[in-house]
Amino acid sequence: MAEERTLLAFDAAGGGCSAAVRVRGATVASRSEAMRRGQAERLVPMLQEVMAEAGISYAGLDAVAVTVGPGGFTGVRIGLATARGLALARNLPIIGVTGFEAFAAAVPPHGNDDRALLVAIDGKRSDIYAQAFAPDGAALSEPAALLPEALDGWLPPGPLLLAGDGAGQAQPALRAAGRDTVLADAPARIDAAVVARIAASRPLPQVQTPPRPLYLRPPDVTPPRGAEAAR
Repeated sequence: MAEERTLLAFDAAGGGCSAAVRVRGATVASRSEAMRRGQAERLVPMLQEVMAEAGISYAGLDAVAVTVGPGGFTGVRIGLATARGLALARNLPIIGVTGFEAFAAAVPPHGNDDRALLVAIDGKRSDIYAQAFAPDGAALSEPAALLPEALDGWLPPGPLLLAGDGAGQAQPALRAAGRDTVLADAPARIDAAVVARIAASRPLPQVQTPPRPLYLRPPDVTPPRGAEAAR
């Protein structure tokens, strides 16, 4: 059964680093730290810390769960490479969870409110990574990278609940367009315990099928100095 699984989940794609161990339906160890840089140095020690706190070895895991983006290219790559290394060493399946799914699942139930949920993730430029969800959690849109002023025309009509670390960027533009918006009482960083909860509800993929990263725009590429002159 899914809830009998022992999972190690982690995130390095967002504005921090987070790790959690879930055993038989409960989070038994977790860590979360805000950081814009340094995930490459912090992630593996953090995984070791939560595994030690949970009192289990890597041999006791049934699967690894990791966020696949969107987010910083370096952070996404670090998370996926770490997951693949663990999976290869222990012959474990990897369950991929998007940042949109993680932010959406962290929003507390809001009664009979008919507001759609907009998960907005800071794109680190002038844009926002966005995905809309129905009150029941079903996706209403595909993920997209949009300027804040383009959100209103892209979203379904009606009032909105906003979540994600880009919610504060999205709200002014939506209000200027006449939208009724409310910020969700939810974390502004991805919580690996939520990633583990999502992963526990999903079927295990094939060990040989790692998740694909979710990139919504091409990476920033700076040509080597002198490259233009050499052309």
